[in-house]
Amino acid sequence: MKDLSNYRKSYEKSELLENQIPEDPINLFHKWFYEAEDLNAAEEVNAMTVTTIGLDGFPKARVVLLKKFNEEGFIFYTNYNSEKGKAILNNPNVCLSFFWPTVERQIIIKGIAEKTAENISDNYFASRPDGSKLGAIVSPQSEVIPNREFLEDNLKQLEKEWEGKEILRPAHWGGFLVRPVEVEFWQGRPNRLHDRIRYQLADNYEWKIERLSP
Repeated sequence: MKDLSNYRKSYEKSELLENQIPEDPINLFHKWFYEAEDLNAAEEVNAMTVTTIGLDGFPKARVVLLKKFNEEGFIFYTNYNSEKGKAILNNPNVCLSFFWPTVERQIIIKGIAEKTAENISDNYFASRPDGSKLGAIVSPQSEVIPNREFLEDNLKQLEKEWEGKEILRPAHWGGFLVRPVEVEFWQGRPNRLHDRIRYQLADNYEWKIERLSP
């Protein structure tokens, strides 16, 4: 067994103080997101971990790409019949997390997911390259398949079927909007005394802001 106890790093790049933050977590997310992008904090700054509670009762986390965010919440796209999609439709309570090591920052979002309107899913699907569109159609996501050739053969068949035609979004594929109820911002600090600021949505739909001990 490899001993990792000596893997340590000192976090010293920034700070997160109450007198420097907005009243709304979306505004702070916007600021941090584009700072991370400007500083090349990750190869894909919009990569986030989505954690769901599966039909088997276990939590499961996987990385997907954030495609849009606004005052309503955070949007990503998936196959509704996938393990992830079924889990969300059964239990819409999800967690999103972003980690940008270059800027020593993490954001954890608890929220409630719902399907996006069909026109939103249609518009995004239409913007995708044809290969990605066909990939969404050909893949029975999360299902057991016999081999790699199963996918490649089906893709070749679909390419022939859709040649010269507009590729339409399948009904089982679309977006989820995650409406946040809690957002925690983590900024690495020296001596493991990290800054943690939590926004919680109160009953009056205003955000309660608290500092958490690291």
